[in-house]
Amino acid sequence: MSKISEAFKNGKAFIPFITCGYPNIETTEAIVREMVKNGADLIELGIPFSDPTAEGPVIEAASLRALENGTTSDSVFEMVQRLREDISIPLVFMTYANVVFSYGSERFISKCREVGIDGLILPDIPFEEKGEFSDFCEKYDVDLISLIAPTSDDRIEKIAKDAKGFIYIVSSLGVTGERKSIKTDIRAIIDKIKKNTAVPCAVGFGISTSEQAREMAEEADGVIVGSAVVKLAGEFGIDSPSHIGEYVKVMKDAIRGI
Repeated sequence: MSKISEAFKNGKAFIPFITCGYPNIETTEAIVREMVKNGADLIELGIPFSDPTAEGPVIEAASLRALENGTTSDSVFEMVQRLREDISIPLVFMTYANVVFSYGSERFISKCREVGIDGLILPDIPFEEKGEFSDFCEKYDVDLISLIAPTSDDRIEKIAKDAKGFIYIVSSLGVTGERKSIKTDIRAIIDKIKKNTAVPCAVGFGISTSEQAREMAEEADGVIVGSAVVKLAGEFGIDSPSHIGEYVKVMKDAIRGI
């Protein structure tokens, strides 16, 4: 069984995202430790890319700043190795196909296994074109996480049956970022998914408040928050770990017991 399933075994999972190397790699490491201390069940680590097509302005700016700081895939791998000395919760990378391809797909994915990364999210790879990466993920026991969007419709069954780790449900059309409200019928999407797989579902894109988190957790198995976390990293810089830890605690408390 995938280690990622551990994130969902004790109720609704809270899954924060952080851009690695923003504001610097040392602060990212401290942020991850504070997230774990305050209740994160799984953490998405974003490897920065120069053209992050799925990201809104907050994460896009963080990615560019991280690259300017000299953040590389290798520096992120090294950070994960340090984190794995005392952190055991599931960790997944979220990045783009070109980052993996330019590193060497097999080399990148084997390195994920070596340092203790449990899953990989590539938002720019359509389900039908994931073969080059999924074969290596199978070989090295790294879950390639599938995304399902409001427009997936007739592809939901196929994607769900093939899913590994957890399914990332994109709550809204467009790019990442905070939204005042989420209009998508998440329940209808989850009903279709659950008819075809027992793999957990987590909802992301647009969630930033504890009320939104609780609302989404009533439907899904987990809640993903990215832009609101990265925004705090930008606002407080090297002092951000404690602020992000407090935010994670508030969000986790909001979905506890649902």
